[in-house]
Amino acid sequence: MALDVQDTRFVGQGGIHLNGRLILPPGDGPVPIMVEVHGSEGANALDFNAFQRFAPASGVGVFVYAKRGSGGSEGRYTQDFHILAADAAAAVVEARRLAGARAGRVGLHGASQGGWIAPLAASQTPVDFVTVGFGLAYGALAEDSDQVMLDLKARGWGPQVLEQAREITDVTGAFIASHGGVGFDALEAVRAKYRDQPWFADIKGEFTGLLLNTPDAQIIAMAPQMDLGTSWDYDPLPVLSSLSTPMLWIQAQNDTGAPPDATRQRLIDLAGQGRPITLLEYPDTDHGIVRFETAADGRRTALGNAPGYYQAVLDWAKTGRLDGRYGDGRLLATPSRRGR
Repeated sequence: MALDVQDTRFVGQGGIHLNGRLILPPGDGPVPIMVEVHGSEGANALDFNAFQRFAPASGVGVFVYAKRGSGGSEGRYTQDFHILAADAAAAVVEARRLAGARAGRVGLHGASQGGWIAPLAASQTPVDFVTVGFGLAYGALAEDSDQVMLDLKARGWGPQVLEQAREITDVTGAFIASHGGVGFDALEAVRAKYRDQPWFADIKGEFTGLLLNTPDAQIIAMAPQMDLGTSWDYDPLPVLSSLSTPMLWIQAQNDTGAPPDATRQRLIDLAGQGRPITLLEYPDTDHGIVRFETAADGRRTALGNAPGYYQAVLDWAKTGRLDGRYGDGRLLATPSRRGR
């Protein structure tokens, strides 16, 4: 199939030049366009992004770009959500410019960390829709804490242990959010208090397990490489509460990378308040909306994406509606309906 492919170089936040690509379906009429927003990976999306390979063949254009510090784009890799959102907003403007009269519905599609960035970008530039896959509607610090709780629950530890572990994640969260500025005293105190507990070794999380089991001197030595400018204090609720752009959120019910429970409830509440949020959740899936089978030792083997997931993303881009069934995905909330 002969697709309309245009490579480009556009200006992001702070004058940084980013490499991008617009891929449109055959023809000369208007088409919907998804601007693809990275997750936390530093790899080149111009190489790895999958939607650019099949969405145009299904009638949906794609604009994909290499985030700063990757794929020939200028700048330093960062996880500063505000900078990345400004880059994504600039990508929307560039996609519209390149598409010209062929630009129909134009929106943002973000996955994982992109779930923080895409709505924030939509608050900075007009778009017709936002799609979030396996993202979070709360902050990055809570992601680590929830992962720790999942780790401990999976090992069979009960509420008392979870309460003690929450004391630990409060300390590690404060430490990481301050970029080490609060010092090591509180960190060393919880290590000393709990290191002899039988559950201590079961703590992993996004960063808590590393901080608990790494000597202070090594943490100091690693800090420059570990500090990626992550917006640890970012709370997406104000943006989600005020954004008028229709949003589709797609969750994995058994997500270990982005634990979904708090996000599910927050989105259901927002939809019940009339915010333009639709929530689709896939059972028996992990991060990436990936089906899995579980071995006797608890390890998961990926079996591929859940049927219907890709079609839901494409239909939302085309019409802003979900019509019919999308595999075994369950519609938990719409703007006029509370989840059940």
